[in-house]
Amino acid sequence: MSQPWLPPDGVTRTSDVITVSAGMFKGGEFRCPAADALKTRGYHTTDPVPRRRERLEHFALGPFMAACDTRSGPVGHPSRTRTGPLHDGLRTWSEHGVTLYEEAFPLDPERPLHEVPEPWTYRYRPSGPDPRDAQEYRLTVWGRCLASPDGAYREVRLPVHRLRDLPPDGFTAAVALVLAEGAPGPPPEHVRIVEFALFDGRTRELFAGSREEARARYREHGPAALAGVLDGREYRPGSACGGCPYLSVCPALRTAPGLLDIEAHDRPRRTWSVTNGRAYRACPARDHMRRLHLPTADSVEREVTAERGRALHAYLAERHAHGSPRPCTVEVPKEWVPDGFDLPAHERALGAQLLRRHAAVCPLRYVGDGTDVRTEPRVVRHDTAADVVVLAAPDLLYRDAGSWVWRETKTSVIDRRSDRPLLERYPQLALAVVLIARGDLGGDPSRARVELEVLRPGGADLEIIDPFAPANRVTAEKVLRAMVADWHGDDQYAAQPGRSCERCEVARWCTASSVSEAA
Repeated sequence: MSQPWLPPDGVTRTSDVITVSAGMFKGGEFRCPAADALKTRGYHTTDPVPRRRERLEHFALGPFMAACDTRSGPVGHPSRTRTGPLHDGLRTWSEHGVTLYEEAFPLDPERPLHEVPEPWTYRYRPSGPDPRDAQEYRLTVWGRCLASPDGAYREVRLPVHRLRDLPPDGFTAAVALVLAEGAPGPPPEHVRIVEFALFDGRTRELFAGSREEARARYREHGPAALAGVLDGREYRPGSACGGCPYLSVCPALRTAPGLLDIEAHDRPRRTWSVTNGRAYRACPARDHMRRLHLPTADSVEREVTAERGRALHAYLAERHAHGSPRPCTVEVPKEWVPDGFDLPAHERALGAQLLRRHAAVCPLRYVGDGTDVRTEPRVVRHDTAADVVVLAAPDLLYRDAGSWVWRETKTSVIDRRSDRPLLERYPQLALAVVLIARGDLGGDPSRARVELEVLRPGGADLEIIDPFAPANRVTAEKVLRAMVADWHGDDQYAAQPGRSCERCEVARWCTASSVSEAA
């Protein structure tokens, strides 16, 4: 028998109306199932902590929606979508999206549609006792909502950054139900759901049919998906923690006060990773636009050397994660490249050579069973002093005689070694040193260590760093503090144009850059 859904300690239910946004049906790694369930059921923390808002707008689709509100509404009527001040890159992105939206959906005098003044909401009141103690259920949808003059036809246009994989069937079913049965307005005869990509103006129809067909779609795919949202139990610490109202009562998020060695001083809560730190060091605007998930240039993001490195990491992660742990050997399959990666022949051959070098230093030689191995795990800690949620994903965590070892793997096509100190060259090692030295990973500290594996055509290097050596910890703390301090106090993320613009994956959205490369 399944256990009943229970909220965490420290929250209070303030409503008997359950409200579900259709976007929650999409799920994905950037959503927290438990937080979504708490939100839908109307829970709030018993002792809410006031939070300072970010000075700039951080929702990448908000300004686009606000601009569409302004264009479609009466002259002088305020936008329904509220946004904060815009970063230069977000403004460029939003204007780009509005232009392509107007091209994708030109006015059709023979089939006029108008924006509805109020988005539709589907409401359902249980006829008897409800297992979730709800008096009413509500489903909402977010997008451009349009209807014919007589209300017989409804259409919703869902803005997305790019067209990727199809959304889950439960998502489409929930949206279809809202269009078919939602109020206000008379029930429609036909409904249509279409995605619109701001990046390139492409559209994709997800559903088109009669009202009854929409209801049938929901009956087939909706109830199970709705239960999955409402009864979500998994707490998933990660990037969603930055804006989560339940962070202070989350039973899964571990705290690490003082990890970054800076104080909050009434700053907004944020998330930070070493990847963010590198991007900010190169250019604050670059980091900000990456955090907004603005589309990146494939010519930079999927450059062949970087793509080969990611393919190797994916291969090793798959090899290390499944079955009983067996050390890797020099036998590498001819078709070793994982799905989703496209490498030319010479890069595939080089990758196979590097993978053979890995066999000599494979960490699985030290583990007992599968419970001793974590491939690319999420390591998430809330530095309560800085009010920053720190995110890390080591290539591998493995247990050696009860002690946790943090392994990072890099590749290089040259055999020459750099003279630059390791902790400065690879800041993720600095973060690992501080976390282990503080005891944040747990386990027996006697053999705990940080390892850097560098695969080269001529062999493999394995650097071992003692996190408990005072000099290493001091250096690691200095590296982290240098990466975080300026970013922590920055609210504007000004561009710093220079040579790095040529290799910036979000340069096309930055007016300070002369680069206009297609993404």
